[in-house]
Amino acid sequence: MSSALKPWTIETFLAWEERQELRYEFDGIRPIAMTGGTQGHDLIQGNIVTALNIRLRGKPCRVHGSNIKIEVMGSIRYPDAFVTCAPLVPSSTMAAEPVVIFEVLSKSTAHTDRMAKNREYAGTASVRRYVMLEQTAIEGTMFTRTADGDDWIGHILGPDAVLDMPEIGISVPLAEFYAGIDLTGAAEADED
Repeated sequence: MSSALKPWTIETFLAWEERQELRYEFDGIRPIAMTGGTQGHDLIQGNIVTALNIRLRGKPCRVHGSNIKIEVMGSIRYPDAFVTCAPLVPSSTMAAEPVVIFEVLSKSTAHTDRMAKNREYAGTASVRRYVMLEQTAIEGTMFTRTADGDDWIGHILGPDAVLDMPEIGISVPLAEFYAGIDLTGAAEADED
């Protein structure tokens, strides 16, 4: 068997990724190139980081965008946004113990976000909440760990939803993540 077919280790991946010009995620087996996104995706992601940054200022937790990676269940991921309350390591490209994670869904990543990443985040003890946001409407899906840590429960989010995140001491109206985006006709355009 050729060494190219053997699964990589996290250490092998991290050493390899340091030498790459592009960013890659690691699914526990092999590197996966990160692709570009839409303007809508970028604006929603920026709105998430801004809304969380404002509310977390002066608190022990902080938000990171998609330039910082996390390790979850043997995989390396670059979530669109996440919050950690672990000590800051200014020189590190990876943050420890994510508590709340956000992904903005797109056609090319939705299945991975809904299934593989959801399993990884559910299996990571520090993660208390995982929010997946749609690009074509003010809606999403949120998974929350129960207080006893034994269950991972999904909730559908509509346009009037307010995300209460007691694990980081803040709440954000879902619509705030979509500020500045005209979603008129977005669902039809996404079907093309």
